[in-house]
Amino acid sequence: MTPTELAPRFFIAVAVILLFCRLVSWLLGKAGQPPVVSEMLAGVLLGPSLLGLLWPGAQAALFPAPLLPILYVVGQVGLVLFMFQAGYAFTSHRVTRLAGTAGAVSLAGVTVPLVLGVLLVLGMAGFVPIRAEGVSLGVSAAFVGVALAITAFPMLARIITERGLAGTRFGLLALASGAIDDAVAWIMLAVVLAFASGAAGPALVTAGGAVLFGLALWLGGRRVAGFVMGLPGDRARLLGTVALLFLVAWYTDEIGLYAVFGAFAVGVVMPHSAQTDKVVDTLTPIAATVFLPLFFTFSGLRTEFALLGNPAVLGFAVACVAVAIVGKFGACWGAARMMGEPNPVALRVGALMNARGLMQLIALNVGLEAGVVNSSLFTVLVLVALVTTIMTTPLLSWIERREASAPASTPSLVPAGTP
Repeated sequence: MTPTELAPRFFIAVAVILLFCRLVSWLLGKAGQPPVVSEMLAGVLLGPSLLGLLWPGAQAALFPAPLLPILYVVGQVGLVLFMFQAGYAFTSHRVTRLAGTAGAVSLAGVTVPLVLGVLLVLGMAGFVPIRAEGVSLGVSAAFVGVALAITAFPMLARIITERGLAGTRFGLLALASGAIDDAVAWIMLAVVLAFASGAAGPALVTAGGAVLFGLALWLGGRRVAGFVMGLPGDRARLLGTVALLFLVAWYTDEIGLYAVFGAFAVGVVMPHSAQTDKVVDTLTPIAATVFLPLFFTFSGLRTEFALLGNPAVLGFAVACVAVAIVGKFGACWGAARMMGEPNPVALRVGALMNARGLMQLIALNVGLEAGVVNSSLFTVLVLVALVTTIMTTPLLSWIERREASAPASTPSLVPAGTP
């Protein structure tokens, strides 16, 4: 299709996605689910799993294959802008002794589901068609382990923001742990893809590039951000911020660490001032309302739940969901408790870290493009992402009701830094 032909398809597709997301959000909102879950689920319903099954002609006309990369790129804009806001909000509150606890939680949250995922694949691979053609069992097992180890960092940030949890200790602890978790997981994903391709270059580029990026932020990040916020005029500051965001997003994408971490890092080093507040307040609403839903629906358009009709695949999917929940929720809760956090904080951290959502979908798409993942495994892990994300809000609500019925209130709900 030519650009002239794609333009009207793009506009009608965006209109359908936004309106359908709003409808699903309204319906799921009655059950207490945040809009972020609705956007992810809407993509699945608009794809071959439902619309393509009931009305394949309409699905093909609305979302032709040449349109998908455009939806992905435009959705990336929203994702980058939103994660910039999440990084800025992250530094708005101070939490004592955060680094050590976040490190322990992220270490447990990566290691336990990784090991369990590898063991699950090694034990069931002979009974389930989950290996892509030409891919070794070790690579398939490692990929599933890494996919289960991932936390949906952007989705976690959005749930925390939408529920007003950004100022709580468990909210900041979950954000910090999720950031470390996904940075490590993406490096591991690069290693797995390197083994799959037989080349060590991509893994070295990701690890080395991440170190250089960290040093650059440490040595000059705040100076550059301060210079941008010191530009004369609102438009100049807005333009400078967007240009800086996109440059950093380009770099982190190029090294294989993904754009969201670059955007989050820029938000972290931004100075807190009225000028920065105005820039964030200008960028966030349009990004979250218009651009971000396009990215959340992208993977759903490539998912076929009809493949779960195979009993072996369905059984593997159920086992994957169980392993994912036990490995992530259980491990993060246990690590937080071992580090001295109160049980209410540990439970909430485990619930938030358990959401896979967006980042797992990104990893799955990377694996699919690289030929490491076949359609059955892709569908199974999309189901894991949906289940673990959908359960987050009800689980948090259950914990809140459980605490409300307790005889004494807990200090863990007081915003971080409050005496």
